[in-house]
Amino acid sequence: MTSTPTVSDTTTPPQPDATAPVRLTQRVKAGGCASKLAPGILNSVLSRLPAQHDDNLLVGFATSDDAGVYRINDHQALVQTVDFFTPMVDDPFTFGRIAATNALSDVYAMGGSALTALSIVCFPQNEDPHLLEQILRGGLSVMQEAECIVVGGHSVRDPEIKFGYAVTGLIDPNRVLKNCTAQPGDALVLAKSIGTGVVTTALKQGRAEYAWVDAAIRSMTQSNRIASEIATRAEFDAHSMTDVTGFGLMGHSREVALGSGVRLIIDVASVPLLEGASAAAQAGCIPAGLLANREFAECLVEDDPHARIEETLRALLYDPQTSGGLLIALPPANADRLVAELRQAGYPAAKIGQVGEGPAKIILR
Repeated sequence: MTSTPTVSDTTTPPQPDATAPVRLTQRVKAGGCASKLAPGILNSVLSRLPAQHDDNLLVGFATSDDAGVYRINDHQALVQTVDFFTPMVDDPFTFGRIAATNALSDVYAMGGSALTALSIVCFPQNEDPHLLEQILRGGLSVMQEAECIVVGGHSVRDPEIKFGYAVTGLIDPNRVLKNCTAQPGDALVLAKSIGTGVVTTALKQGRAEYAWVDAAIRSMTQSNRIASEIATRAEFDAHSMTDVTGFGLMGHSREVALGSGVRLIIDVASVPLLEGASAAAQAGCIPAGLLANREFAECLVEDDPHARIEETLRALLYDPQTSGGLLIALPPANADRLVAELRQAGYPAAKIGQVGEGPAKIILR
């Protein structure tokens, strides 16, 4: 591990130092999706905004879904999303790749394909422009792999580095997968492991092992494109899909439960964890976003009477994920085949629970 430099004063843009190793994580207060607003604050504001009425608006912000969907004709709809955040890794090229992978994921979570993107850049005025070039190159490399065209963007001066994209995609309006359409009896499949929040917090604190960071980066740069293409095949008959990102597994499960009017039953021991996630959490590398997620979602969470859940594992259920995996609700007869297909494609997928009849609740067992 490299030595940790002193955290820069956030009121003064840091000056380039050719002799010091670049550690982007030391230049921000919180990294990745852990830097997002607390879900409770966001929910309280959005709930007071007036509703918009348009027959072609198929998915808006009312159900906190991953992207908006607007029908343009009987066979095509636009999928639109925006996502940007602060660095959660030290290498600028890798940060750009993660930011792009994360932004694209919201389109894939709806079952769509990405078409164009606009970059969003916040960058200190006096920072080394080479860092910005590497971030942009990293993002562009992912967009090229996704066959998504970057058509422009916007930049502002900011004491903290932030980067991401607004992405527009296409989808068949009759085949949109929402986060509010899970059905009682469905099985729940999670495509990726959780734990990026605690591992990247350990990195920021200089307490992470190389293997932990390597595993987290591989997860955060693994595109959900193939997972979405597999899950949306007609043979699996998926009813609902979302990606697990900043609000953690429990926060996004809360949205599924409330939006669908169902009860989610999570087999906690079946939830796949990143290497080092438990160790990082036990060492106290807890991002503020985890605590905010827990405060927001825990009121909807109950333990099964026979559950004996270790506290570290419980905390990880609220860990804010950056570029996390798809959470898919589908008929139980199809779940094992979906898990097998996802694993063959390189995802550490697992069946983690089931959907029961309401009222809306999350049961841990």
